[in-house]
Amino acid sequence: MKLEQLGIEACGIVKEVGAFIRNERINFSLDKVESKGRHDFVSYVDKTAEQRLVAGLERILPVAGFIAEEGTSTKRGEVYNWIIDPLDGTTNFIHGAPPYSVSVALMERDKLVMGMVYEITLDEMFYSYLGGAAYLNGKEIRVSGITRVSNSLIATGFPYDNYNRMKPFMKSLDFFFQESHGVRRIGSAATDLVYVACGRYDAFYEYNLQPWDVAAGAFIVMQAGGRVSDFKGGDSFLFGKELVAANAAIFNEFQQHVANYMND
Repeated sequence: MKLEQLGIEACGIVKEVGAFIRNERINFSLDKVESKGRHDFVSYVDKTAEQRLVAGLERILPVAGFIAEEGTSTKRGEVYNWIIDPLDGTTNFIHGAPPYSVSVALMERDKLVMGMVYEITLDEMFYSYLGGAAYLNGKEIRVSGITRVSNSLIATGFPYDNYNRMKPFMKSLDFFFQESHGVRRIGSAATDLVYVACGRYDAFYEYNLQPWDVAAGAFIVMQAGGRVSDFKGGDSFLFGKELVAANAAIFNEFQQHVANYMND
């Protein structure tokens, strides 16, 4: 099956799972939440959503394996693996605060070839496949044209464990508060990244990230004309637990600022 057709079918599965999550939010209550850590939560919604994603994606690409947040499948594919976050922004979801997203990427060997992020509260499907453009609800998107960090709007996120790097991180925030148009934290890395892809944000950085948090969004940023790296400017952003993303015009400047604080 060609990537374009595979992507159309995968987007349909992702939107169906997003509709399930949206419906479950209507009568959701905090007593249905389990804690994986002090600030790391999961519910039956995350688990059921992942099971539905795994079942649907396995149906359309049986040879593929899965790298999935909730571990509902441990199958690994020799060539293809789906990278799945069934509900990115769980804390937002359990409190009824937007945004929260379904994030799904496809990796061929060690290369990302497809990504989709469905932001549920605004019914926005961000999507791209290798060889195609990046899209939001069927319309092509591109990163912003901002050329200086001083004119940019920056997104970030806070870790829910591993606070070892908080001191340099807070220093970086202090710098960007003063040297940009502002910093936003909305609680969903997948959404942050696709907002960079469509130009709502100009740059994003965060540490303590997992591959399912960033795979789809990072791919879409690159497909929309942006750049992505780890804090040092290398390519270990997928499994290295740190990521910088920005439009191509400010990427070098932005990445260097992040490196100045976060690589001490």
